[in-house]
Amino acid sequence: MQRTDWGPLLDHTRRLATEFLDGLPDRPVAPARDATALHATFDRAVPDEPTDPRAVIDELVRGADPGLTAMPSGRFFGWVIGGGVPAAVAADWLTTVWDQNAGSAEGTPAAAVIEQVALRWVAELLELPVASAVLVTGAQMASFVGLAIGRSEVLRGAGWDVEADGLHGAPRVRVLVGAERHGTIDKALRLLGFGARGLTVVDADRNGRMDAAALARALTVDPGAPALVCTQAGNVNGGAFDPLRAIGEVVAEARAHAPIWVHCDGAFGLWARAAPARRALADGAELADSWSTDAHKWLNTPYDCGIALTRHAAAHRRVMRGGAAYLPDDVPAVRTAFDHAPELSRRARGFALWAALRQLGRRGVAELVERTCAHAARLAEGLARLPGVEVMNDVVLNQLVVRFGDDARTRAVLARVIAGGACYPSGTTWRGAAAIRISVSNWTTDDDDVSRALEAFARATAEV
Repeated sequence: MQRTDWGPLLDHTRRLATEFLDGLPDRPVAPARDATALHATFDRAVPDEPTDPRAVIDELVRGADPGLTAMPSGRFFGWVIGGGVPAAVAADWLTTVWDQNAGSAEGTPAAAVIEQVALRWVAELLELPVASAVLVTGAQMASFVGLAIGRSEVLRGAGWDVEADGLHGAPRVRVLVGAERHGTIDKALRLLGFGARGLTVVDADRNGRMDAAALARALTVDPGAPALVCTQAGNVNGGAFDPLRAIGEVVAEARAHAPIWVHCDGAFGLWARAAPARRALADGAELADSWSTDAHKWLNTPYDCGIALTRHAAAHRRVMRGGAAYLPDDVPAVRTAFDHAPELSRRARGFALWAALRQLGRRGVAELVERTCAHAARLAEGLARLPGVEVMNDVVLNQLVVRFGDDARTRAVLARVIAGGACYPSGTTWRGAAAIRISVSNWTTDDDDVSRALEAFARATAEV
């Protein structure tokens, strides 16, 4: 075995990483150079000769740093992204060093056990009736897993075995989605064979909540057909929750006539259930059959860490099982992850997830949710005082949508705020109008970050 003196290289890399993290409070959030400029920096021919590892790292940092968005900053509000609590960041470094393929318990007992325990902790925090769960890349794949299990189960209820017979000739499955669903739901459904024209879109109110009465009416059309119902815990713009309990009751009644599966997309909103003061927002989520969420959002683990959960353990394994002659089966008390996830080769995401949960604990998760929601409310109050500003949503969570008069002025304010570097919101279109979306989910965001953001918006409003 070729031996390497790892110390000098990793010590040097640690210093570079620490400089980046220590500099986040003062670093402009927007990148200094765009993709075109970065392409010119890195797009070269394959090197002919080997290069010293330290020189490689220095070249990487020197070239990449101007193109990095300060996403781990407390002033990044562009998407729902946490920054990585310290224990999770450190555990993720060790995950890379340990380099385990977390596919089976026999191959890497530590990764398998840690993942299984961390997932049980998630289910306990969210107070969901989870019988089986698995880590995947993100909420997109978590929804894919949940809906794949649902497709199989409703067709089994209609007398069709997808795993044995495939989809050709199968009974039609109705798919009912809210008008304000996230785009990842549509992509997951496409990958599962459900085209856009086949979706039944259920009306939503001004905050993005599905209309339960409209869903009930839609389920009376072809009432004997198997169906998938996709609900949402936390609208990506305004943060609102579908009326999950009312939907669950509507579906329970409709199940007298047909097999129906409810999948809840709770990429970030499900974590409201871990905060006592916010839990009522997600009341009824426990009535679903599967759930998707994402630990790199509110739980603040590093990318990536999607979580797929379901109450149907046997169905989960039946749909996702893989295997080969050389691969081991389950061991006592610990399940084989590759029989529950789309991938066989899997990063050991459980180490960082376990570390985040171990650092925060139940109280820390609740405080993190409440603190970021309070910051969003303060931002809404401050922005509402600026001339011509409309707060478009009821700020019930960590999401805020604002509009500055007309489309052109709104986009101009957004461009100035991002260019100034003090904070990074994102543009969106909501209710047919241009708007600015602010998501507060980073564990480091504090009152000073909120004040700097409000000052940046005030300057941009005055300049435009």
